[in-house]
Amino acid sequence: MLTAGSAAPDFILPGTDGETIREYMLAEHTREGPVVLAFYLFDFHPTCTDELCEIQNLGWFDVREDVTVLGVSRDSAFSHRAFAREYDIPFPLLTDSDGAVSERYGVRIDELAGHRDVSNRAVFVVDADTKVRYAWAADDPSAQPDWEAVRAALDDL
Repeated sequence: MLTAGSAAPDFILPGTDGETIREYMLAEHTREGPVVLAFYLFDFHPTCTDELCEIQNLGWFDVREDVTVLGVSRDSAFSHRAFAREYDIPFPLLTDSDGAVSERYGVRIDELAGHRDVSNRAVFVVDADTKVRYAWAADDPSAQPDWEAVRAALDDL
């Protein structure tokens, strides 16, 4: 897994803001400020739903307009769109359909509950210079990241 201080690999992935499906590039967002990359297992998975809704509830969008959050999983953009609409997710959800981005970030897991090549639950804070400033991955799929540590990493930028 990438660690703090590593260069964050750029990517272009299809995704949705809950309405439109389009391509998203990491570099397009780091130009505007820090990015929180939240890799997650599956749309509609209870723990992942809690994680993505928790990001929304933290109020980062009200306090820090320069912070971009991008959710990433192997699910399709169509599943993402339904998930974003169901839970009113206010940030883009991206599709790592072949697992290449998860692999480059070191968070691809071989198997979970009969599903192969899944994105592990992980959070990275990437700064405007595309350096990883915070990195966390779940040892247990039910674990949540330390959101105060994520916020501290953002506050240090």
